[in-house]
Amino acid sequence: MGKVTTGATMSLDGYIAGPGESGFDLLFQWYGNGDVEIPSASPDVPPPHISAASAELIKLEWENTGALVVGRHLYDMTNAWGGRHPMNVTTVVLTHRRPDDRPEDDENFVFVTDGIEAAVARAKELAGDKHVVVNGGQIARQCLEAGLLDEVGIELVPVVLGGGKTLFGELGPTPVQFEGPIAVVEGIGVTHLRYRVKR
Repeated sequence: MGKVTTGATMSLDGYIAGPGESGFDLLFQWYGNGDVEIPSASPDVPPPHISAASAELIKLEWENTGALVVGRHLYDMTNAWGGRHPMNVTTVVLTHRRPDDRPEDDENFVFVTDGIEAAVARAKELAGDKHVVVNGGQIARQCLEAGLLDEVGIELVPVVLGGGKTLFGELGPTPVQFEGPIAVVEGIGVTHLRYRVKR
């Protein structure tokens, strides 16, 4: 059985988005500062070109991912990635209401309306022996609070946003401890950190 992981690109002052959903151009500069192309399955998301060190880590993680879990906010904000997530796996969307334009689940998107536990369980079914990745701060927080999260990945970039959205904003029971780092990779314009959730 695979792990349940989350990850986010984060500023030095701890934000995954700036005020009013800003700052993404600064946070994701590392997606275009290298020579190694990572294929994108999304018609709307161009393939990142990252450093060799970053690519070695990211390629392995993408290959070992079997399904994603995201919230409706991220799904809507990205316009459903043009119909397919860049990682080329089925995306489970946790939502209060299924979108009107998607009456049925398919190989691209599955919609779950009965909570984070059900969403992760469905993603695990789809992933088989591979990992489930949960994306978005609110979804990551819900997974951590529910005891469903195994590992956290941070792509730390040299920018200060001064405010905005944090990865585990409004987390209930705190503090939460992590083990590691279990991996540290220095890319160009980014440091990749991986931690294990301490049980």
